[in-house]
Amino acid sequence: MSTQFEILEVEALKLVPAERALLTEHIIASLDEDNEIESAWAVEVERRVAEIESGAVVGMPFEEVIAQARATLK
Repeated sequence: MSTQFEILEVEALKLVPAERALLTEHIIASLDEDNEIESAWAVEVERRVAEIESGAVVGMPFEEVIAQARATLK
């Protein structure tokens, strides 16, 4: 008789590589899950999205951000 682990392993290996990778990411993330931290990040993301959507904050092109960072480090 197969254990639940063996059954899951057989089924997981039937997935296409991209699906296996996503499943792996979810499983690994669940090991380090901290609901307080996740909740804080969710609030922060919503705050940042609201600032951008309201026009209170304007994004910068990646190249410009990198150029400014390099200039600051010189």
